[in-house]
Amino acid sequence: MIDKELIKKIEEEIENISNACELNEFRVEYLGKKGIITLLSGKMKELSNEEKKEYGKELNQLKTNVTTKLEAIASKIREAELKKKLEEERLDVTLPGTYIPTASFHPLNRVIEEVKEIFISMGYDVESGPEIENDLYNFELLNIPKSHPARDMQDTFYITDEVLLRSQTSPVQIRTMLKNKEKTPIRIICPGKVYRRDNDDATHSHEFHQIEGLVVDENISMSDLKGTLEIAITKLFGSKRKLRFRPSFFPFTEPSVEIDVSCFKCDGKGCNICKKTGWIEVLGGGMVHPNVLKNCGYDPDKYTGFAFGIGVERIAMLKYEVRDIRDFYTNDIRFLSQFNAIEKGEDNVSK
Repeated sequence: MIDKELIKKIEEEIENISNACELNEFRVEYLGKKGIITLLSGKMKELSNEEKKEYGKELNQLKTNVTTKLEAIASKIREAELKKKLEEERLDVTLPGTYIPTASFHPLNRVIEEVKEIFISMGYDVESGPEIENDLYNFELLNIPKSHPARDMQDTFYITDEVLLRSQTSPVQIRTMLKNKEKTPIRIICPGKVYRRDNDDATHSHEFHQIEGLVVDENISMSDLKGTLEIAITKLFGSKRKLRFRPSFFPFTEPSVEIDVSCFKCDGKGCNICKKTGWIEVLGGGMVHPNVLKNCGYDPDKYTGFAFGIGVERIAMLKYEVRDIRDFYTNDIRFLSQFNAIEKGEDNVSK
């Protein structure tokens, strides 16, 4: 019924299939919608009922044989391709690994996180505020009058007459006091970026970081400020450090003080770091001015408070003996990679 030569040809072609492409071409040629074996079914209508029975049996047998052989060939081809791929992509696990340098915390972020951890452990909350600030919060409510030099264009980046880039993080303190309608005790630090019109050099930058702190409650005194800063500074620079408080002036605190720490390099004996004085200035602070309390809705006869401000870059320069503030902003991997050792516990600077 079915041409024996055709069956022989099919078997020979199956034997010659060696790859997936040839397998697919054979499948289309013989078993596709217009394939040779598929078209053989069309001859059924030309046969008698008796012939159809015999022809159909042969056709089904042919299809079954071809399909079975193709599946077996496909399986062998897949195994061969997988084996070849495994050989080509084989890894020698005994070879040494490729060194991938690891990153480290930026020294400024490291100082910020360290200061935050110190004050959070003392019960302080961390607050933040906008870097584009209103004159009201940056100056007015902080007891800085219109004639104060800090308002001059040479010191502050003004966007409009009333909008500016904040020159300190003190506005966060003002916002915190204003939103505290119940006048409950406040104990916060506010780290952030600030901006001032300054010529960049080894010790100055037009953009830098501050961490300011504020405590407001009943019966807060200068001794509370002193005790708080003694804890913070000794944790930052080591337990051997001593503090010195000097009278100073800030429009938002009264009395105001500058705080020095005994030089960690010469231990107060005098060296090039402390300019032979034995002391290094690290921050400023004082008791919150009554006018500031009043501006924020507090009764200065009932409430008192203290505030302080830390320059992050200055602390980092002293702590890690960095000579040029610009090194913090150049993203030089040679400079930043030095702090990998510090993260691994090899920091001896503050010990």
